[in-house]
Amino acid sequence: MRIGVLALQGAVTEHIDAVTRCGARAVPVKTTAELHEVDGLIIPGGESTTIGRLMVEYGLDQVIKEKAADGLPVFGTCAGLILLAEEIAGHEQPHLRLMKVRAVRNSFGRQRESFETDLSVPVLGERPFRAVFIRAPHIDSVGAGVEVLARVGDRIVFARQGHLMASAFHPELVDDLRIHKLFLEMCSA
Repeated sequence: MRIGVLALQGAVTEHIDAVTRCGARAVPVKTTAELHEVDGLIIPGGESTTIGRLMVEYGLDQVIKEKAADGLPVFGTCAGLILLAEEIAGHEQPHLRLMKVRAVRNSFGRQRESFETDLSVPVLGERPFRAVFIRAPHIDSVGAGVEVLARVGDRIVFARQGHLMASAFHPELVDDLRIHKLFLEMCSA
């Protein structure tokens, strides 16, 4: 199984390392040809406006949409959540509009308000997941078929819609591989 990590900007190396530690092959994806070679795609955290513009510039956005429509599993973290969202509250930028969610950018504040917390994620079992939030978004509404996987207070921070998954936090920055393993299970299903 080959998992692609969109390598335009952001936490690419960290996701490649996490996928590799899970026992799968991870490859950076920068071209449309490379997109056709993967069994799943991770869109990492970074700067969502920059990643969105580069996706459009390189023609990756249309290929990602086509591949996702054909069932390619896609996992977006932080900026990746924003890029997967159908709508971005109060902000217009290039994005994929794949998940029936509305994202709110910088929901928890700026860089200095970044934090870590233990999340209850029932799909991962009883043990909490240590989540790292850096200028994190959240999901403020979901459409039909979207499963809410975790919240911080009343803010949705982790969700899944069929073969699409998004987190407001950075699972690649902790040693706990359960979320990456969950994505790999989606890719092999």
